[in-house]
Amino acid sequence: MICPCSKKGDTSVVDSRPTEDGTAIRRRRLCSCGERFTTFERVQFRELTVIKKNGRKSSFDREKLSNSIYVALKKRPIDTETAEKFISKISRSLEELGQSEISSNTIGTMVMEGLKELDPVAYVRFASVYRNFREEKDFVQFVDRIDVFKKR
Repeated sequence: MICPCSKKGDTSVVDSRPTEDGTAIRRRRLCSCGERFTTFERVQFRELTVIKKNGRKSSFDREKLSNSIYVALKKRPIDTETAEKFISKISRSLEELGQSEISSNTIGTMVMEGLKELDPVAYVRFASVYRNFREEKDFVQFVDRIDVFKKR
């Protein structure tokens, strides 16, 4: 494993334990430069291919999914552990579909449905990018159609 700080490959595992939901192994590592960092080891059932709206295909990237969810959750009262569980749940759900090719629409819908329950503000933030809102009226129309804020 290469250290993210020194870019050296001389690291050792200090601690290893399963994540709370049991879907990954969390490893604390120590580099010869003295820096500590954490890695996660997860099972990958099959190689997933994402079919974009324009028909282009690319490999599923859990990190890209994670980044987009963390952007939506920025400055929201959701802890990292809850966010990671949510991301793992989405990834597992995609793998459990049993398909090697999945549309970006399917992924976006899964994320939106999950965020709707997790955090309404993050839900609207994600939707604004996913649905490509261009003007204020797009937000207003979207929020008027959903009942997520009316429940609170």
